[in-house]
Amino acid sequence: MLDFCDTTGMLVSPRTNRRWTVIDGIPRFVCDEHLESFGRQWTRYEVAHAEEDRATFVAKTGMPLEQLRGLRVLDAGCGGGRYAKVCGEAGAIVIGADHSRAVDKAKSLCGHLPNVGLLQADLKQLPLEPQSFDFVFSIGVMHHDADTRRVFDAVAKLVRPGGRYSVWLYRRNQWWQELINTGLRHLTRRLPHSVLECACHAGAVAGGIPGLNRTLNKIVNFSAHPNYENRVCDTFDWWAPEFQHHNTTGELMDWYRAAGFDCLQELPPEKSGWLYRWAWERNLLIGSGVNVTGVRR
Repeated sequence: MLDFCDTTGMLVSPRTNRRWTVIDGIPRFVCDEHLESFGRQWTRYEVAHAEEDRATFVAKTGMPLEQLRGLRVLDAGCGGGRYAKVCGEAGAIVIGADHSRAVDKAKSLCGHLPNVGLLQADLKQLPLEPQSFDFVFSIGVMHHDADTRRVFDAVAKLVRPGGRYSVWLYRRNQWWQELINTGLRHLTRRLPHSVLECACHAGAVAGGIPGLNRTLNKIVNFSAHPNYENRVCDTFDWWAPEFQHHNTTGELMDWYRAAGFDCLQELPPEKSGWLYRWAWERNLLIGSGVNVTGVRR
């Protein structure tokens, strides 16, 4: 396990003498690379809402907050630190890792929690001991790498026997939705971010219009979150990244089994209502997820 520093300096490997920069107490093993858009969105927008974040965490990990105290927890792809903060405040010993400079936002959000440490690193090559965490989770992150399965497998190795692993990935929608959004993303991910953000503000306006925010966004994705700034950020999150893969629940469960996990459980969507569930079961909800939790054998 790394010994996280509190000041700017260098982190040195005692075995190889390799050195890494430490900025604001965060070891930096990588730069943003193809994930620069995430560093931009998570440091630019204020999207944390304590009560909502706690509810989302429980829904997307299947882990009750009262069971976190004292556990060693890894937030694999912590972004701006919303869920690392939830775990830290619940009494867990947390490591939040992200490939982008979003860790700077996580630092500001979790800085009051001495039990939360952060590092900027590639999830496929985390400098952490194998099988050293009681609970590992990743919410909406792995599908933004060139190879989602490779990220899943690398992070899975960090879960101890008997430990839990929860992953949320984008769901594969109907063929016509995939065709439309893949075609549009081919254009949007090439736009200058300043131009794309203007389009995302337009999407955020549409996301606040009753009717449009429950119909048109099933064809062309834009967020319908109650908060305007969240809508801008969520819409940018969809259209900006270089990589965005979509999977099925069956695929994800196969990955778990191959990685040595059982007691698999598909977690239901956070939202309820018969119409929402009907559309979710038919893969009609753009931006919805496949969400599984399992226990390492």
